[in-house]
Order: sequence, then structure tokens, then C-alpha cells
Amino acid sequence: MKEENKGASKNKWSRIFRKKWFFPAVYLTIAAVLLSVVVWYQNVDNQVPDAQEGTDEFIPSEHGERAEPVLEQQEMIQMPVTNPEEAEIVTKFYDYNADQEEQEQALVLYNNKYYESDGVNIASASGESFEVVAALSGEVTEVKEDPLLGNVVVLTHEDDVQTYYASLEDVDVKAGSEVKQGDTLGKAGKSVFGKDSGTHVYFELRKEDQEVNPEEYFNQPVSSLNSAVEEETEDVDAQDEADQEGTEDAEGDQENETPSDESETTDEESDEASDEADNVDETEEMDPELNN
Repeated sequence: MKEENKGASKNKWSRIFRKKWFFPAVYLTIAAVLLSVVVWYQNVDNQVPDAQEGTDEFIPSEHGERAEPVLEQQEMIQMPVTNPEEAEIVTKFYDYNADQEEQEQALVLYNNKYYESDGVNIASASGESFEVVAALSGEVTEVKEDPLLGNVVVLTHEDDVQTYYASLEDVDVKAGSEVKQGDTLGKAGKSVFGKDSGTHVYFELRKEDQEVNPEEYFNQPVSSLNSAVEEETEDVDAQDEADQEGTEDAEGDQENETPSDESETTDEESDEASDEADNVDETEEMDPELNN
């Protein structure tokens, strides 16, 4: 019986294998399984980043290192007007390295004398008054009225930077208040010292209490002022060295002249002694009794 059952089962599988649809069905089944595995793997791979993006949890760095804070973007030094395109600089900053024409444009005539400008006078093309705004964010450290410069506002900023605004008609801020870049400080007006400039604002930029040319640093970051201080320091050191060398040369010349003066004195003394000796000889010749 068992042998007959075995023979029947073998014949059954043989008949199935001989069917035309058997092997295509097997191939299709295997392909479907493989395709299902690939689709599942791709879905899992795409879901992992989405899960990470949806969490705001802080992930500590390896080895206990702390993440460095992102540096704040520095402000760019702006012209102290609302519309720079309609403004023009009528008096320049006096630069000793500039050409003669620019130096002449940086002189201010007052009381029949010319003075070198430590800042710039800015006026509108129409000659009318305009709003004066903060060139940088900072603190209002001084508000005063000057008889020559008109109303004056002083702002103090980070990195030991200061900005001065003078010849203001009206002032809209008070000492001790904080202002943002572009906030209105007042309106441009006229001043006795800069009367030839008409309605304008006098703007001065300082780094470590040293005046710099504002035109060179408009639309530049505040950190660019460091180079101005370094260059000025180098120029001062070079000038001090030149002055010291000049002093040493003058002292050397004076020392060289001193021996000659002494030699001239010695020559004069020797001449006087010689003259005295001649006088004695002449006296002895004229009065022989003195010899006795």
C-alpha cells in the first residue's frame, strides 16, 4: 500500500511539473516577494529622516563637546540719512594722504580762518531739511546744544566706536536711551561753523577716540574700523621714529660742533699768550734797566 501511495504522489507531482503554467507561476511568485521586500525597505529608509526632522530635541555632540554658538551678523555702517541716493557730501574728511583738490574740499572757513574737518557734512540735493538717523545701533550718551555746531547727539556703540551728529535743527532722542540702526535722531539744520554748507548734518565716526574717514567705511562692517586704527598707529610710530632719528642727528651735530668751539677757544688763548710774550720781549728791549 505504501509503495502504491508513493507512486501515486510522484505521478501527481510529475503531472504538475509538466503543466505549462507551473514554472511561470513560480517565477511570478518569487518576483512579487522580492518587489514587496524592496518597497518595504524604501519606505523604512524614507521614514527615518522625517522622524528626526520632526523632533526639536537637542542631540549632544560626541565626547562631551559643546556646540559653538552662531556668531551674530555685524551691522554695516550706514550713511545717517533715510535716502542715501538723494544725499551728497558737501564737505569731506580731511585726509593728509589725499590729493590737493580733496583736501581743499575738506576745509571749513570760519572767522576768516580755515579748519580741517574731522567728519563730513551731508546735505540733500534739494537743499531742504531731512531726517537724520542712527548709522549704527547703540546708546545715546550725550545730547547738547553747541553755539557753533548747533544741536549735537553722540552715540556709543560696541567695540569702542562712537558716532557724532551735529548741526541738528530738532532732536528726537534723550541721553541714556537705546536706539536701533535707522532710528530717527532729529532733523538736519544749519550751524554757525558750517554755514557755507547750508542745511546739513555734520557726521563724525570715531574708533577708540580717533577720527576716521566715514566715506571709506560706509556699507562696511564695524570690524573694518580695526584696520584704520592699526594703520594710524603704524603711521604714528613711524612718525615718532622719524622724529627720534631727527633729534639724535641734531644732538650728534651739536656734539660735533662743541670740540671745534673748544679748539677755537684754545687757539684764541694761545694767540693771547703769544701776544703777551711778544709784549714782554719788546718791553725788555725798550728798558734794559729792567733786566738788571
